[in-house]
Amino acid sequence: MKRILSSILAICFCLFAVSSVTAQQLSLSITPPLLELSIKPGKSVLIAYTVGNYGDPAALRAKVLPFRAKDNHGNIVIENEFSGPVRFSLDNADIQMEQPFFAKSREKKQLLLRIRIPEGAPDGDYYYSFLVESQPAPGTEGVSSSQAQGTIGSNILVTVTGSGRIDIKGKVSRFEALKGFSLNLFGKKIKVFDSTDKIPVVLEVANDGKNMIKPEGDIVLKGNFDEQAKYELLSQNILAGSSRILSATPSAELRRPLKEPVSLVLSGFFLGRYQLSTNISFGEGTPNIYSQTSFIALPIKFIAGFIVAIFLTTYIVKKLKK
Repeated sequence: MKRILSSILAICFCLFAVSSVTAQQLSLSITPPLLELSIKPGKSVLIAYTVGNYGDPAALRAKVLPFRAKDNHGNIVIENEFSGPVRFSLDNADIQMEQPFFAKSREKKQLLLRIRIPEGAPDGDYYYSFLVESQPAPGTEGVSSSQAQGTIGSNILVTVTGSGRIDIKGKVSRFEALKGFSLNLFGKKIKVFDSTDKIPVVLEVANDGKNMIKPEGDIVLKGNFDEQAKYELLSQNILAGSSRILSATPSAELRRPLKEPVSLVLSGFFLGRYQLSTNISFGEGTPNIYSQTSFIALPIKFIAGFIVAIFLTTYIVKKLKK
C-alpha cells in the first residue's frame, strides 16, 4: 500500500513539475489577392491592402519578393532575394516594411503599399508577391509555446511601358488528346480510343512576348454528322517567357488521375472520327490563333468481347458434337 501511495505522489509531482504548454492558432487573410498594373516610368500608385487576423493575437511582418513561373501548370516560385527596378514602400505612419507589427484577434489592418517605377526603368513585366508572415513571439519563463507560423500573399503583376504598347506573342505549343494509341493513317498520326473511354485533351499556350497575356476562346468538338460541342476556356494569366496548360469548362474527372493536368476531359459514347479545334484571342487588336487535332473512337472492347464470345461458342459446340 505504501508503494502504491508513493507511486501516485511521484506521478502527481511530475505532472505539476512539467511546464504548461500553450498552442497558438493562426488564420490570416489579405485583399486584394491579385493586382495587375500598367505603369509608366517615373510614376507611382498607392494600393490599400487589408490584412485580417482571425486567429490568436500575433506579430506580423510585411515584405515584397519577386516570383517566376515554375512550370506549365500555373505554379510559381518565390525568390529568396529582391530584384528588379520596381520600388515598394509602406505609407503607414506606424508600420514599416520588414518591421514587425502587432495584430489583435479578429483585427483588420490596412497596409498602404506604394509602388513606384523609377525613371529609365526598362519596359517589360515584373512579378512580385506582397507577403505578410507571422513572427515568433518571445516565450514566457516556465511556458513552452507552440507557435503557429504561416505566410499569406497577394501577387502583383507590373507591366512597365513608356509608350503604352504591349508586346503580345502567344502561340499554341501543344494541342492533342492524351492516352489511347497512335495510328498512322495517310501519313498522319491519329489517336484511337475505345468508344466508352474518357478522353483527356491538353491545350498548352506559350508566351514568347515580354508581357503577360490572358487568352480567350474555346475548344470545339465536331463529330461525323456536324454535331458540335463547345467548351469555353477559363480566364488564366500566362506570364512572359512561360507556357501554361489552359483549362476549359464544363469538364469531367478521370477515375485514375493523370500525372499532369489536362484542359478538358470528354465523356460519352463516341463512334467514328472527331475533330478538335481551338480559336484563341489575346485581346482587341491582336490576331487570333487557330489549331486543330483529331481522334478516332471505335467500340474496341465490344468487338473484342464479341470475338471472344464467338470463339468460345464455336469451341463448346465442337466439344458437344464430339
